[in-house]
Amino acid sequence: MDTYTEKVSTKLNDLLERTYDAEKGFKKAASNVKNKALKNYFTSKAQERYDFGHELKSEIKSFGQKVNKGGSNLGAAHRTWMDIKNLLSSDNEESMLEEAIRGEKSAVDEYQEVLKETTLPPSTENVLLKQKEQIENGLNTIKRLEDLS
Repeated sequence: MDTYTEKVSTKLNDLLERTYDAEKGFKKAASNVKNKALKNYFTSKAQERYDFGHELKSEIKSFGQKVNKGGSNLGAAHRTWMDIKNLLSSDNEESMLEEAIRGEKSAVDEYQEVLKETTLPPSTENVLLKQKEQIENGLNTIKRLEDLS
């Protein structure tokens, strides 16, 4: 398909990298909180990002493009920062929620950027729209969890 360019592949691989980072970040957050509801939330979000990664990889491969593997240095630095905040923070769970909210808002922005800046095949656009909607729904959930803490 001529609408699937190297530029689209690069943008999807960037999203895939951020998806890997988010999965690892949610796993890290789940391990840093004691509240069962938050632990379950973070664990389910890690699984969601794992699933997103497989969907993105399948989409990239279906158009004959190369899939980049692994997370980013920025994501590793963010997880290290979460560990430091965990050690220093007296309100660990609130800081994990704040970081998750910040990360989810950033993810929504990244999806919007890819959706508006590139000409996407319908299958790719559908995958991205579905994933962005799930992130937005999760953001609403996490904001409610923050209000309860």
